[in-house]
Amino acid sequence: FAFAAGLGINSFLATTVVGTLSWPEAMGLVVINGAIIVLLAVTGLRRLVFDAVPMQLKLAITAGIGLFILFIGLVDAGFISSTGLPSPPVGLGTGGNGSITTIPTLVFVGTLLLTGVLVVRRVRGGILLGLLAGTVVAVAVAAIWHLGAEVDHPGGWSLSVPTLSGSPFALPDLALVGDVSFTSFGRIGVLAATMLVFTLVFANFFDAMGTFTGLSRQAGIADPQGTFPRLRTALIVEGAGAVVGGSTSASSNTVFIESGAGIEEGARTGLANLVTGGLFLAAMFVAPLAEIVPTEVAAAALVIVGAMMFSQLRHVDISEFSVALPVVLTVASMPFSYSIANGIGVGFVTWVVVRSAAGKGREIS
Repeated sequence: FAFAAGLGINSFLATTVVGTLSWPEAMGLVVINGAIIVLLAVTGLRRLVFDAVPMQLKLAITAGIGLFILFIGLVDAGFISSTGLPSPPVGLGTGGNGSITTIPTLVFVGTLLLTGVLVVRRVRGGILLGLLAGTVVAVAVAAIWHLGAEVDHPGGWSLSVPTLSGSPFALPDLALVGDVSFTSFGRIGVLAATMLVFTLVFANFFDAMGTFTGLSRQAGIADPQGTFPRLRTALIVEGAGAVVGGSTSASSNTVFIESGAGIEEGARTGLANLVTGGLFLAAMFVAPLAEIVPTEVAAAALVIVGAMMFSQLRHVDISEFSVALPVVLTVASMPFSYSIANGIGVGFVTWVVVRSAAGKGREIS
């Protein structure tokens, strides 16, 4: 399991916390959140919650995360966009206008199909080869048509233009490391600060639980109950990641779903992610080179990995409606609400209510 800053928590910090609090104060809350997560893991309470989730919901969480990844890829590529209308809320192409004929989106489609063929043919490193091939095509296209960024040129690249201007090397800016403050409780009040910490803990707790569940199933290391070797250690380290992330002023670090790309290529031990971590350290100095890969090309890998994870749903027997409803709602809520934690919450509540009504109350933990 590879770690990076959790994007869901990043979004919450950026849209809700920062503004009410300064960045150092927000990072102080992240550190407190991580300490609570570690305490829950050390005492065994976090493992208790993990084990209490029924297997059907664990599989639904895996499939939901897969569909979430796939949906993120389609949105990032401009293949699906918001229409800004009540109905339909989304549609094909930029602005949901029904057209996917912009050149960047066509590059995404080509990269997706090529990567899919390589994976189907079981070519070693198929996802990476697809990314490299798509990036080469994108660089050539950018040099010929000069599309620019979509914000300035409709039909252009969404986030990063695949061109290199200047040196491929740059020194990282580490000015924010250690910029942490715990003064928020005095400035906005104990209750308000506590509620922000609770929200961080909830999101961190259940996002990580869902991701661990999905990735361990994908790796084939989960037992029939959905747990995996050294789970308690993994939960402690994941909480420590939040402490380290906050203390370095880099948001909350957590296990991230893109680890599925490495798992699909054969990663089964921590050695794979020691390499991942080493490459991330090196990438700090070659950020201009890494930025050449456009979002449309990277999105193809997300769609491939998402489809792989979604296939775990085949292990769930949904012939019984009291199982089908919470499973389907769990899977659907994650991409539609853009949140793993929301999907888990919807699934938990629905499971308890519907299974109780079906006379299965004694089976509920």
